[in-house]
Amino acid sequence: MSAPALTSVAIAGAGLIGTSIGLALRRSGVRVHLSDASPEVARRAAELGAGTLEPPAGPVDLFVAAAPPYAVADVLSDAIAARVARTYTDVAGVKAAPLREVAARHPGTTALVGGHPMAGRERSGPGAAQADLFEGRPWVVTPLPGSGAEDVGRVEELAGRCGATAVRMGPEAHDRAVALVSHAPHLLAALVACRLAGGEEAAVAVAGTGVRDITRVAGSDPAPWVSLLGANARPVAEVLQALRADLDVALESLDALAADPGDQRAAERMRTLLAAGVTGRERLPGRHGGRPETLAVVPVVVPDRPGELARLLAFIGEAGVNVEDLGLEHSLGQPAGLALVSVRPEAAERLGEVLAAGGWSVHA
Repeated sequence: MSAPALTSVAIAGAGLIGTSIGLALRRSGVRVHLSDASPEVARRAAELGAGTLEPPAGPVDLFVAAAPPYAVADVLSDAIAARVARTYTDVAGVKAAPLREVAARHPGTTALVGGHPMAGRERSGPGAAQADLFEGRPWVVTPLPGSGAEDVGRVEELAGRCGATAVRMGPEAHDRAVALVSHAPHLLAALVACRLAGGEEAAVAVAGTGVRDITRVAGSDPAPWVSLLGANARPVAEVLQALRADLDVALESLDALAADPGDQRAAERMRTLLAAGVTGRERLPGRHGGRPETLAVVPVVVPDRPGELARLLAFIGEAGVNVEDLGLEHSLGQPAGLALVSVRPEAAERLGEVLAAGGWSVHA
């Protein structure tokens, strides 16, 4: 059974996620009522067009608790007690413990359905919000055993209205999944970045795109991550324990190779670890959640002047080649950068020839 179409939504929490949801819903014509523990934060979100600060006159179709894990149970419980909506959901990055607590406070409720959009940014607050933040991203919907079909439908419609793809999962399965693909990787990125903090200036100065990619998420505000990691501590610890076993193998292999660079057993153990990494990387979904694509990269030198990147992309478009992905590398001490243009393999050779004929410097 599908739920009636969403017409009104109340969002408690006007940070990055709450404001982005409000912007997406307003774009599709849904009336959004905003609130936040900080009136100033709520006012800024409303000024951005994410909704109105007026309280709803009656029950709304859906209440969204856009609160951190430590607060989400209280926010949901208070809203259910006040009967502010027909259905209640949240967007916290941990599901099992908060949902159990709310269900225990309100036994027999069918209107509670957990949710978690798998999207975010390194910046926080309403000023960082984007109406398209969830486009093409998974939105995990975690019904409880007693959740009503219409209530689940409303939460899945919320995901769809925001441009996301709803994926149903149990609360415990969700927590194990995010420990593997989000929480533990974030902590590991921070640990790698910790080594950079104490590294020699000359070493850090020659960093390339690899270490930048690995540490990108380490630039996030630590406060919400402390909350997330604490709320999902056990599943994250299990991932790290498995990783520690791999690290032990890597350390033992490196020690053996340092003593004897010709140690074939140590080299094979290292090769096995690296090959497993390739296999794991290949399991990640490709764009739009489909199968991973094999793309060819055409590196193009781009002068560090205003408009040059736009000129390159326009040139590629005029050549009739679709850019599948784009990366940038900055040249150390040079007034130029390298645009890493990803295209389908069958288009790479022709694109390189067209660019070279057009005066662009293309790396082999």
